[in-house]
Amino acid sequence: MTSLILGIFIGGVILILLIILIIYVAMIYNRFKTLKNGAEATLGQIKVALKKRLDMINQLVDSVKSYVSFEKETLTKITELRSSVLGAQSTSEIQDIEKQSRQILGNIMVAVENYPDLKTSSTVMELMDAINDMENEIARHRYTYNNIVQEYNTKADVIPSNIVAGMFNFKKMSYLEFEEGERELSQRPKIEF
Repeated sequence: MTSLILGIFIGGVILILLIILIIYVAMIYNRFKTLKNGAEATLGQIKVALKKRLDMINQLVDSVKSYVSFEKETLTKITELRSSVLGAQSTSEIQDIEKQSRQILGNIMVAVENYPDLKTSSTVMELMDAINDMENEIARHRYTYNNIVQEYNTKADVIPSNIVAGMFNFKKMSYLEFEEGERELSQRPKIEF
């Protein structure tokens, strides 16, 4: 009789421990999914902001066209980038689009600086301010995305959540890194329009 009670007790303890383990694994799994979904949502916001930036650059080109003759290639490139931004699937594609749009914007800035009348144009100044605001929004979203990715990757690396990550095939995520504008502006080749 004592061994039966002891067996039921041990079985109950094992069952309770198993339930606690299942709940713990489910909590870790849910945290991974929450972080991954948060990163994907933030990446979507970055794509929208990049598209808005490209739209503004296109408007800026239209405003500057009367002073400067832009190559058809520049206008075609803006259109291509606008089309590809929402279809980008990886952080490297988004980084490439961001880099190319920053180069186009830098080239337009050089053109604006070469024409004093453009610097004082209210339309150009308003568009430049709006683009600057969009740059800040993109930077905020990138910061949020990278913080989420850092937490996700840390969970994928540390015990015991790395065991759950391995069980459910949660792979480490890539950070979103853009070249800083100041550094790129100093290294940008000068292109004549």
